[in-house]
Amino acid sequence: MFYTAITIVILVVMFLASAIRILNEYQRGVIFRLGRVIATKGPGLIILIPVIDRMMKVDLRIITMDVPPQDVITRDNVSIKVNAVVYFRVMDSTKAIIEVENYLYATSQLAQTTLRSVCGQVELDEILAEREKINHQLQEILDRSTDPWGIKVSTVEVKHIDLPQEMQRAMAKQAEAERERRAKVINAEGEFQAAQKLADAGKVIAQQPIALQLRYLQTLTVIASENNSTTVFPIPIDIFRPFIDLLQKKEKATD
Repeated sequence: MFYTAITIVILVVMFLASAIRILNEYQRGVIFRLGRVIATKGPGLIILIPVIDRMMKVDLRIITMDVPPQDVITRDNVSIKVNAVVYFRVMDSTKAIIEVENYLYATSQLAQTTLRSVCGQVELDEILAEREKINHQLQEILDRSTDPWGIKVSTVEVKHIDLPQEMQRAMAKQAEAERERRAKVINAEGEFQAAQKLADAGKVIAQQPIALQLRYLQTLTVIASENNSTTVFPIPIDIFRPFIDLLQKKEKATD
């Protein structure tokens, strides 16, 4: 009798161990009964019928998947390596189990092929300058392709673009030449503006000759402010022109 009771207790424990499952808050269980899906349960305590029922767990948290570097030839025939990261989560546990054999592996392979396809359709400058556009395009394609699997792709980010050494040197030379061009254009614009100002000043001085004398005296004041023992400063004859004219008028009046 004692051994019978022990046997019954052992059978009950084994039954409970195979029948009871506990799922966390972020988990769901897809229940198969005799090969057919009957429900998606969780979280909490789940009771299964041993032998008849089988449960497959699905994680509903956001999954971060790294896309390994892919060899890509851009539209302008530049060979580069591009890697990315994909953020997605399972929205429908049943579809993620029954619509695809392994949704993690399938999403990874789809991300790799999509990355090569999208980057191969654009030029290198567009990949470097418009990364947000490339990310958005990748996200749309992956989200549309994985929707039948019950998966929502929220974000795709291109992490690193590996350029050949020859291309890096060529781009550095291009950037240097562009900066030199901008410097020359800015210098030429400055010279042009200075020439315009000088021309305007010349017109003003031509209309008012006394302005040249005032400018001359101002320059003399600036030089005199320095601690110089000797200052040699040429005096233009125009300064004495009013006195010469006055003397000539007096001479004519005397005659």
